[in-house]
Amino acid sequence: MTHFDLAIIGTGSGNSLVTPDFDDKRVAVIEEGLFGGTCLNVGCIPTKMFVYAAEVADTIRESGRYGVDATLDGVRWRDIRDRVFGRIDPIEAGGREYRENGANTTAYEGHAEFVGPRELRVQVGSQVQEVTADQIVIATGAHSVVPEVISESGVPFHTSDTIMRIDQLPSSMVILGGGFIASEFAHVFSALGVQVRIVNRSGRLLRKEDEQISEEFTQLAIQQWDVHLNATVVGAKESDEEVALELEAGEVVSGEVLLVATGREPNTLSLGLEKAGVATHSDGRVRVDEFGRTNVEGVWSLGDASSAYQLKHVANHEARIVAHNLVHPDDLQAFDHRFVPSAVFTHPQIASVGMTEADAREAGVDVTVKVQKYGDTAYGWAMEDTTSIFKVIADRRTKLIVGAHVMGSMASSLIQPIIQAMSFGQTAPEVARGQYWIHPALAEVVENALLGLEFD
Repeated sequence: MTHFDLAIIGTGSGNSLVTPDFDDKRVAVIEEGLFGGTCLNVGCIPTKMFVYAAEVADTIRESGRYGVDATLDGVRWRDIRDRVFGRIDPIEAGGREYRENGANTTAYEGHAEFVGPRELRVQVGSQVQEVTADQIVIATGAHSVVPEVISESGVPFHTSDTIMRIDQLPSSMVILGGGFIASEFAHVFSALGVQVRIVNRSGRLLRKEDEQISEEFTQLAIQQWDVHLNATVVGAKESDEEVALELEAGEVVSGEVLLVATGREPNTLSLGLEKAGVATHSDGRVRVDEFGRTNVEGVWSLGDASSAYQLKHVANHEARIVAHNLVHPDDLQAFDHRFVPSAVFTHPQIASVGMTEADAREAGVDVTVKVQKYGDTAYGWAMEDTTSIFKVIADRRTKLIVGAHVMGSMASSLIQPIIQAMSFGQTAPEVARGQYWIHPALAEVVENALLGLEFD
């Protein structure tokens, strides 16, 4: 049995916990998969590299509307794929080597399971090693959920973990799901020439977004892809070298490749948390307080293993807080989850922060709302944009912004001034008139949205 000052399970955001404060201490880093976690290997970074290639392809196809004649001669899928992983895989390997050869770190490449409050059994190949630590951090991330109707059918399928590494583009693809992952991959593969068919059990795509955004995006999605809404899958089979999904209504939707994008759940079920007495939520997330502590002394958690937000920037924030708290028990810092933004890199791009309009009204906020069209600003004219909107929601009494929701080009960047305003308590008039807005930059859509709010 080997004892450490700190043991970290998971090398996504958890990897950043090895700060200079631990230079004179012993740290165990445990990883059963790829070093760097979801974001680096199968999430944020590779998907956005694919998204950028997709947007280049779409720009070429749409160039004619601006008087520029261009044709898309072809898509070299393997070159696109290899550009992505030719950069990512060496980073993963380098991160692994860095921990393996670290002066104060010991890397265990296997599965960890609690056998006591601060005791772990790590399965490394055929060997089992016992590890104890003064403090343990659970940062194991999450994994794709596959419905039983698919997993038990025997049909071949992909998840976000595997779809980006396929050897060749299929002619058609069925995507099961209508959330972030489904919407992003629908954009990527359709832009690269694949016929995309979406099967979604609810009546809207991105249904957790503000209702107006969700409804308008769904209508745009229907124009781009073959979208099946309110669709319940009751069976799946292989037919004529395609995967066919049988819907409750009797319809069959088939494609050369099936991508299952029906959500993700935390990697906690096989950690033996019950043996350590670590409490969890009903969905498997580790219960933590505002400081990242579990109910067991010396055991912490962060990121997708415990957070309701499956977002890398949230995991990074929580890692910074936990890194401080591990070495400053008398000066604990709390997570700040007041204004957590998110973005969906689909077509068009979506971004949001704060309350939806429905949430604000239900909470009793004296709501004032402005929906600003991109096309009513100078740069929006240049783009000939007819569908993009910037929606901002504020409290009529306090003039504070309580939410913003954007659908359109560069949404993830345009929303940042609102995130800043909410975080620092700036009122909508202060943001709108307390600074210059470059004319005729696209950011004027933010300015005009703020100016359009009506206050007492």
